[in-house]
Formats: sequence, C-alpha cells, structure tokens
Amino acid sequence: MSDATEHHLEHHLEHHLEPHGHLEDNAEAVQAHLKRLRRIEGQVRGIQRMVEEEKYCIDILTQVSAATKALQSLALSLLDDHMAHCVVDAARQGGAEQEQKLKEASEAIARLVRS
Repeated sequence: MSDATEHHLEHHLEHHLEPHGHLEDNAEAVQAHLKRLRRIEGQVRGIQRMVEEEKYCIDILTQVSAATKALQSLALSLLDDHMAHCVVDAARQGGAEQEQKLKEASEAIARLVRS
C-alpha cells in the first residue's frame, strides 16, 4: 500500500469511525468485521515475512491475491451493511440526507469496481 493510500485510509477511518451508523448499536457486526480484519492483518504480516525471507515470488503473489480477495469480501460486507441500514434509513427520511447517502454509496461502489 502506498504512503498516500495509507494516509487516505487513516484519515477516512478517523473521520468515519465516529459512532453514527448501524454498527454503533450492533456489537455482533462490529465483532465480525474486527475478526475478519485481524485475519487479514495476519495474512499481510505473513506476506511481509515471506518477502523478508525472500520466498518464491509466485508464492508471495498467491498470498497477496488471497489477502486482496479477503479485503474485497470485507468491503462488500461493509457495503451491504451500509446499503441495508444507512441508505435505507436515509431513503425513508428523503431530502438532502437521501441524496448524500446515495451519492456516497455510488462513489463507494465505483471505487470497489476500480480496485
């Protein structure tokens, strides 16, 4: 991950992890997401060890692919939660809130498609 991407992610997480969504009242979902993130973190640390130990490039790439798929799966799960709760709630409210949440969801989907 590039320094710019990492900085953007840190900023995004700091800004968006303030309690304000359905996860605030859903400890089970939070724990499931954290469990997945810890597993992904372990995968990435394993890749780091493989690079340090100068393992075979194809083996490293295979592990990078697995970690990428795990991150994509997490992203889809978060998006699904967001659509099912935040976007639906905003749609019920209508107005500017609805437009904002739909725009955010559309932009998130576009980022996922490009990644």
